[in-house]
Amino acid sequence: MVETGFVMRVHKVRAEFVVAACDAELLGRDLPVGEAGRTVRISSQFYGERQVSSEEILWALERATIANLLGERVLKLAEEGGYIAPGSAGTLGGVPHAEIFAMVG
Repeated sequence: MVETGFVMRVHKVRAEFVVAACDAELLGRDLPVGEAGRTVRISSQFYGERQVSSEEILWALERATIANLLGERVLKLAEEGGYIAPGSAGTLGGVPHAEIFAMVG
């Protein structure tokens, strides 16, 4: 197993290549969303369980039509790779979060 602190899963939905990656320690956490006491579970069903290298994430992001990234380290990697602009990420339950959509025209 690669010990990088990242997990990733690739979902193929019709013509979409969806990359879901997060900092590994976030798996299983419930993050608060909104003001009604709701939470969202960070699940291995979506983000995967397999630890991956930064190179694997960058390879997948190069091919992604949609990406969902969660966590400080994975967002820093995406920023360094040129996939998100510095300071452009939002947060989900206080955790850095970004979604990327490829616009093909």
